[in-house]
Amino acid sequence: MDHVSEIITANRSRFLAELEEFLCFPSVAGNPLGLGQAAGWVANRLTALGGRVRVLPTGTPATGGAMGGLVEQPSVVFAETGQGPLSLLSYTHYDVQPPDPLELWDTPPFEPSQRDGKLYARGATDDKGDTLARIQAVEVYKQAYGELPFRLKFFVEGEEEVGSPHLVPLAEQYADLLRSDGVIWEGGSFDEAERYTVYCGVKGICFVELRVRGGAHDLHSAYASIVPSPAWRLVQALSTFKDTHDNITIDGFMDLVRPSTPAELDYMRRIPFPGAQMKANWGIPAFIEDADDRTAAIRFISQPTCNICGLVSGFSDEGAKTVLPSTASVKMDFRLVPDLTPEAVIGLLRRHLDRRGFRDVEIVSWDGMVAARSDVTAPVVQAVIAAAQRVYGQEPVVYPSHGGSGPMHALVQGLGMDGIMVGVGYSGEHMHAPNENIRLDDYFRHIEFLVEFLRRFPSTARASTDAAAAA
Repeated sequence: MDHVSEIITANRSRFLAELEEFLCFPSVAGNPLGLGQAAGWVANRLTALGGRVRVLPTGTPATGGAMGGLVEQPSVVFAETGQGPLSLLSYTHYDVQPPDPLELWDTPPFEPSQRDGKLYARGATDDKGDTLARIQAVEVYKQAYGELPFRLKFFVEGEEEVGSPHLVPLAEQYADLLRSDGVIWEGGSFDEAERYTVYCGVKGICFVELRVRGGAHDLHSAYASIVPSPAWRLVQALSTFKDTHDNITIDGFMDLVRPSTPAELDYMRRIPFPGAQMKANWGIPAFIEDADDRTAAIRFISQPTCNICGLVSGFSDEGAKTVLPSTASVKMDFRLVPDLTPEAVIGLLRRHLDRRGFRDVEIVSWDGMVAARSDVTAPVVQAVIAAAQRVYGQEPVVYPSHGGSGPMHALVQGLGMDGIMVGVGYSGEHMHAPNENIRLDDYFRHIEFLVEFLRRFPSTARASTDAAAAA
């Protein structure tokens, strides 16, 4: 790997200048010019890499020119490089979060600034750093080893920060083009103890609102003895969703939860879960049911949730007001695991409420994503683990799933593939917050890691294919 490090060092100034140029584009949702410029820049950079570039339109109307040519925003920039029977799909995005509040930035969010070995700008870690590091890693690989012996497909979208609304139809429309022998997603990072951490999936989500209506308007509370209360009605309905031990009791809900595999449990038991620190930071005396760290980690990763985000009804200001409210509502999110889809949750909720006489409780569905979880023994996962061990000097922390949600399923399990999240982040990156940043040494080490992964992936994938054929 010494020659790879030497190539990276020789190109360090140019690579950094490219990243700073990329970070200058204000590619925030709602800013057609910034999105178009960023998309055009990515297309140009992939063309310079020797990639066979094409634009996959989302159907969003074109809004003008982009740097180096017309790119309809927020279209997907797709490119393919390398040759061979094997293929790998790389997913990243060029859109970024809004920079607000601007007054909390030490330097302007779209004017990259270096301080104390870090690079500050919106998108530095999420996700322009990931995007460009992968492109530059291919350049380094070619200089060190020659042409890639497999087809690497870049899929760079511009709608991730607004929920990737076109990702599912695009994946279906271009399934034959996108389907590969593995996927690398964006999102890995170093944790607080400087352990490199990767994720083999994300939870899905189902966000709903339950509404109950009573009288035509609020009433004097004296009538509470004869007029039904929407607030009490809603509370009574909610009380059927969980028992006193925090078990989800919605009919049929837990029956759809896929059990963890032995391999997943093995990785989960190895996760260094800092329970004491987490409880101290959050100001709580214990986890639910006083779970120990190992139990809490497994539950966090593998179990669904039934969470109340907010309750609204009647008078809640300071002082007293004797009122019988006419409406009550609750917003809830369910973090989902494989086989438990948003559509299934809506159906289960409706049937559960109806069986208990709560037909008057209205369900409004706001958002939904399907969970993604890859086989931890898949070739793409094992190649990442081996590359991380080689470059970072220790086995990475492997999460079978992230506790949060994202659009990963559409391009991974939705197309019959396995994938893993890798990235340039660290615990102090300020993702989605003012002063977003990356550590520059991390960035260039990440390029080295990606080169090692690209070197290992084809042999790992071929060995898996040969073993499957022999069996």
